[in-house]
Amino acid sequence: MTTDLHEAADGLAALDGLISHTAVQGIPTLYAPAPGGNEITAGLFFRVGRADETLATAGITHLVEHLALYRLGLSDLHYNGATANAYTLFHVTGSEAEVVSYLNSVCAGLRELPMDRLETEKEILRTEAAGRGGGSQLPLWRYGAQSYGLSSYNELGTWSLTPEQVRHWAHTRFTRDNAVLWITSDRVPDGLDLTLPAGVRLPAPAPTSALPVTPAFIRGDDGHVAFSAVLPRSTAASVFADVLGRALFQDLRQEGGYSYSAEADYSPRDADFATLTAYADALPQKQDAVIGGFIDTLARLRAGRIEQSELDSARAKTLKLYDVPDFGAVSLPSYALSLLLGHRILSPEQHKAELHAVTLADLHDVARQAWDNGLLQTPGRGVDWAGFSPAPQYSTTTVTGTRHQSLEDDQVTLIIGTEGVSLTTPQGPVTVRYDACAAMTTRPDGARALTGHDGFSVSVEPTLFRGITPERIATVDAGVPPQAVVHMPPRTPDRIPQPSARSAGVGGARGGAGGRATWPWTAALWTVGSLAGIWSLLCALITLVEGTDATPEWDVVAMVWIMAVPLLLTTWQLRKARNQRRS
Repeated sequence: MTTDLHEAADGLAALDGLISHTAVQGIPTLYAPAPGGNEITAGLFFRVGRADETLATAGITHLVEHLALYRLGLSDLHYNGATANAYTLFHVTGSEAEVVSYLNSVCAGLRELPMDRLETEKEILRTEAAGRGGGSQLPLWRYGAQSYGLSSYNELGTWSLTPEQVRHWAHTRFTRDNAVLWITSDRVPDGLDLTLPAGVRLPAPAPTSALPVTPAFIRGDDGHVAFSAVLPRSTAASVFADVLGRALFQDLRQEGGYSYSAEADYSPRDADFATLTAYADALPQKQDAVIGGFIDTLARLRAGRIEQSELDSARAKTLKLYDVPDFGAVSLPSYALSLLLGHRILSPEQHKAELHAVTLADLHDVARQAWDNGLLQTPGRGVDWAGFSPAPQYSTTTVTGTRHQSLEDDQVTLIIGTEGVSLTTPQGPVTVRYDACAAMTTRPDGARALTGHDGFSVSVEPTLFRGITPERIATVDAGVPPQAVVHMPPRTPDRIPQPSARSAGVGGARGGAGGRATWPWTAALWTVGSLAGIWSLLCALITLVEGTDATPEWDVVAMVWIMAVPLLLTTWQLRKARNQRRS
């Protein structure tokens, strides 16, 4: 790692007087004192994260992180680990002795992972994921089921990773040549033992693409409007993110009153590119207004209608960060991450000069890039009227092979071939080729679920299609590469799907869109709607009776009408859900 440190010397030299740098057992180390107190904070970065994995091994980096921390056990020490797309971080705050003990323990754990804990930690990660809920779907639609799109998926590897796979990952990714250490101290503490295997500095994963055309849009859940764009990393782009966040807040919350949260974020993806993300929430009855206002704000900035005051406010906000007395210590994680990813390192003076040089024309250029590269997630309705193309919902081709009609919908057919599988629906086909299969989960009952690199998925359920014999399942198994196979545990009988009459197809695409059944929603709508109608008539009758009474009990009237509100609201929501599934 000494060579890499020398290569970065020009950038680090610009920080002389602000932070110091050295190497500890081959690991580049940045340090700067934080005033006051007896505690210090340290972080150990590794250039490996979720985007380095495959869908079939997803979670392997997170698993190594958990295993490395296991020996620390219960402690009052403030420590943790974090696995991001392009890096893993172990961080700690405590006394010098506690920080040294933590870092030594982490490195000892990485050298010799406690494999007797493997299955337990897998289960812990699955429990953690269940409590966390689903992630953003924007990465999936932009990148597919690989590279930076994996953050949208569950950690499938927690079902089938072997001890050998986990050990190899740790020994080849968590190395001294793939790490950077930072410490908020005026010196490197004594007693550090950060011995790690030699390796190489891994570049950030190359991005993949699942979007043939941008700007594009996808349909998402009610109550949320989200936008993302990938931009070259620059000072102007980071300033634009703040301008966009302020504009959305003013337009959607302060002036329109449509949203409570309206914000934007700029996050480095790798050495050269960053992800711009914007978000606004909305009540169901105001979703159209939020979508319109959101797009109007983007369009205004894209057209160059940006006030000098907006630029000045964003610039002043960033410049204030340099006013803190312990700026060197505060900025250590940022500088360490730039060193880790190979991004240019600017001194405070250089960054300030770039901030002062940002012009309205620069922001206009960034706004155009963001629009042209944008992916917008909207609740329900499309936005092709604004110039956004729908992201592909279906595949462009199908495979040839044996045809198996759905037992639930005679318009849906599963095709099992020697090159892949296809699901044909009235809306369009969904195809996963074996040579482009990111992962296939298997069940002892014969079920197979294939996900392609492009994010499209096809489920092969023998109970839901005619004529799927063990020989046809064997054809699928023979076609999928072994490294993409994830063996899942048996399902209880009540979890194995059984055919039922449906009015729509069972096909789907990325994110499960398309061809969804509506009969359960119609049945629920009739049931709840009938109850709501009966109760409303009862409320009207009580209101009429009390209105003719000499001493009406209006509190009773109010109570029965209040009790009707949940039924009426549920009826409206069910009707909306059914209509969305029909679209």
